[in-house]
Amino acid sequence: MQNFLSFSLLPKYLNIKIYRTIILPVVLYGCETWLLTLREEPRLRVFENRVLRRVFGPKRDEVTGEWRKLHNEERNDLYSSPSIVREIKSRRTRWAGHVARMGDRRGVFRVLVGKPEGKRPHRRPRPRWEDNIKMDLQEEGCGVWTGSSWFRIGTVGRHL
Repeated sequence: MQNFLSFSLLPKYLNIKIYRTIILPVVLYGCETWLLTLREEPRLRVFENRVLRRVFGPKRDEVTGEWRKLHNEERNDLYSSPSIVREIKSRRTRWAGHVARMGDRRGVFRVLVGKPEGKRPHRRPRPRWEDNIKMDLQEEGCGVWTGSSWFRIGTVGRHL
């Protein structure tokens, strides 16, 4: 797809449409359940910038007439859609709201809310999906997940 996105005979809006309809769904498949760590966030941003760099290509400087790469801010202004990390956080929050509205008898709800029995390991606990949801909600200031219910500040599962 690299060469296809940088093909100059296709208009940019069509390349963006290809990116949104073909590439993003493949990359974001199942992202609602991902544990997005600080290591993966920059990698996803690099991937997105690389694709958008292919789509928009270089820009000719008006003063000197030389070609240069677009800066990330310029590219983001041209793309005008939420970043890939923001999209993942939005989908994850929406999924958490969906699970929170499920009944106690549903398996997904029990897995999310349930606490495993047994001894804990003697090391720092790994981050959990629930911890990521709490951080996402605190960033946006729209609610707090307590493990069994929502304390709403805004609407649950809204599209961020």
